[in-house]
Amino acid sequence: MKTKILIFWLITLLLVGCGTGENGASPQEITVFAASSLTDAFTELADAFEAQNEGVEIILNFAGSSQLAAQLSEGALADLFAPANPIQMQTVMDAGRIEAGSEKLFVSNRLTVIVPADNPANITALEDLSQPGVQLILAVEGVPVRQYTDQIVATLPADFQAQFYGNLVSEEDNVRRVAAKIALGEADAGTVYTSDVTPDIASQVRQIPIPDAQNVVATYPIAPLTDAPSPALAKNFIDFVLSDEGQAILLRWGFGPPPIN
Repeated sequence: MKTKILIFWLITLLLVGCGTGENGASPQEITVFAASSLTDAFTELADAFEAQNEGVEIILNFAGSSQLAAQLSEGALADLFAPANPIQMQTVMDAGRIEAGSEKLFVSNRLTVIVPADNPANITALEDLSQPGVQLILAVEGVPVRQYTDQIVATLPADFQAQFYGNLVSEEDNVRRVAAKIALGEADAGTVYTSDVTPDIASQVRQIPIPDAQNVVATYPIAPLTDAPSPALAKNFIDFVLSDEGQAILLRWGFGPPPIN
């Protein structure tokens, strides 16, 4: 009997040990749902936060903000949401997953037109995107970068709008897919954020700036989920994103400061 009891306790201790960290504490983790345009910046932010918080793991889920908002509205488990515009944040609020007023704007961005490095359609300005035969790629409707693009186009003449959308040959799930396809030369032009011209594609594309008078300022909010499994840790990560160190990381990846309230 004593032998059986000893074996039982040994098995129990082994099972407990498998679920703990190096210091005997349960590992801590938070899940962050973030816009695809934040991929590089949030990966670096997560690495820096983990380095400063031993035993913490950040699980990152990147996709189009509208796709992430739909998943959260349907009950997907997460601690934080960082979409590329307030509209998608409001969608999750309306679903009761985020408390109104808990969101904070943490960064800004601007749109740019990108073309393949050899610029086969000889595009030099936004207005050229309405020229006959130009093959245009945009994000699918509902994705923030598409909403910002539509906002810009809506201020231009009706004939430009018709020809612009008439040149559309593909709609992508998120902005990074648009950038990747233009870098591969699969179309003549696309609209992305300036931060999407990352070092890995910078030599493969050329930016055609959108004048400030026509451009829009994209604003990114961040907020914890009301039922976040690790609310204290989620708050700490938000504080880190808003800190001088966090903002410096975002700046290095091409983002701008959040708007002044």
